[in-house]
Amino acid sequence: MQAPSLYPLAGYAAGLLLTLALAAWLTPRRWWRRPTARALLILAGGTWALGALMTTLLPAPPAPPPLAAAPAPVPAGIAGQAFRAHHDLNLRAGAGVNSARIGVVRGGAALTPTGRRDGDWWQVRADIDGRDRVGWASSLWLRQSGEAAPP
Repeated sequence: MQAPSLYPLAGYAAGLLLTLALAAWLTPRRWWRRPTARALLILAGGTWALGALMTTLLPAPPAPPPLAAAPAPVPAGIAGQAFRAHHDLNLRAGAGVNSARIGVVRGGAALTPTGRRDGDWWQVRADIDGRDRVGWASSLWLRQSGEAAPP
């Protein structure tokens, strides 16, 4: 979700300041000695009109560049280490549960991270039915080779 822009707020704040300056210069001084409905109407109408004019006519600031969607590397020292699947594990064509399933790595089978990751998803190399496959797996289901299985 993108943060709301402060650009319109700045346009209306500038409209208010410009309205105050024009009202002080163009209206009789006695109008501003005590608050009246006329003064409120001048301030509200001028702020709305000048603020809308400023936000419409002035160019908007450039949008920030999009974030790179390239997968981040696996944490240092993880790439090339031997892991094993905690339970049967789906090997997928891309990161995420909506990606196509390439195959199923049986629980306890060995996997090796390639060095790429996308959040909790790691690209791994595994032997499935005697064929070497590269795909994506959730790192939450991987255990280091020497790590004991949780109870």
